[in-house]
Amino acid sequence: MVSMKDIALRCNVSVATVSKALSGRKDIGEDTRQRICKMADEMGYLSNAAARALKTNRTYNIGVLFVDEQLSGLTHDYFSAILQSFKVEAEKRGYSITFINRYVGTRKTTYLQHCQYRGLDGVLIASADFGDPEVLELAESQIPLVTIDHIYNNHTAIMSNNVAGMSELVRYVYEKGHRRLGMIHGEMTNVTKNRVTSFHRTCKELGMDVSDEYIVSSRYHDPIACAEATEKLLQLQEPPTCIFFSDDFSGMGGLDVIRKKGLRIPEDISVVGYDGIYLSQAITPHLTTCWQDTTTLGALSAEHLIRAIEEPKTTVPEQIMVSGRILEGDSVMDLNAVENN
Repeated sequence: MVSMKDIALRCNVSVATVSKALSGRKDIGEDTRQRICKMADEMGYLSNAAARALKTNRTYNIGVLFVDEQLSGLTHDYFSAILQSFKVEAEKRGYSITFINRYVGTRKTTYLQHCQYRGLDGVLIASADFGDPEVLELAESQIPLVTIDHIYNNHTAIMSNNVAGMSELVRYVYEKGHRRLGMIHGEMTNVTKNRVTSFHRTCKELGMDVSDEYIVSSRYHDPIACAEATEKLLQLQEPPTCIFFSDDFSGMGGLDVIRKKGLRIPEDISVVGYDGIYLSQAITPHLTTCWQDTTTLGALSAEHLIRAIEEPKTTVPEQIMVSGRILEGDSVMDLNAVENN
């Protein structure tokens, strides 16, 4: 195994100078520091984690709390993409990832106790019941913490801009000539509230009045629940000309119901999704949806959490919005063109 002494001999400097360079200290010349770091990389040097922890009072281990009602785990297309990006950025900065749960072996613990047992430097809450007392206990602790799509006082939140995304999606459908819109939404989280509010507000701005019967509650990442909600909308005396699914994956259930009724997409009814997962563009017709920038969401989460860990005295909690964009598929009929013909 390569040691600091080996690097010092190759660079013709002292071991103390190598130590300063690798720990990022500024009391050596920048050219010397870069030369030593480059040589360390070339020689495959790895610092001793235990020694580094003693010196910095950090374990270089970050906790991730990910709990979803459907127990989809890392098969959840949206969150798995975020967590992969988070992992890549954290590892690039020298940190490892540990998933947090309510057990250490067979012993039951709280989330906070698990973090303390593992000596975690910080925590990312990617998905959870944010009203859960154990989640609140973790958020109110002294452990540096970043959340995704939820705001806690005194913590940085990385937010997908659901208000803008839903507004753009409604306007896109409106421009295609649709005036009777139906919406299926997931559990009433902050994300859902923002999307539903944006849906109603944008419709009002465009002069459309949406009756409550066109808004149906369902669950995220649940095709069966979405299928049931789609059935309700199709049974209305005047069904919507376009249905907004809660998310792309759930939308698969809605598409199945529509096809079983002998309806064609988009000729007989139009549909749009949300998230922009790979599957949405692999099916026929390609789903028109709002793509969320999971790569940026994950990378920013890691960047800001590590900053809070390493620079606590100068880090100010922020709410950072990440914009998405419309993926134009083939699932929305242009009613304007139909009328003109």
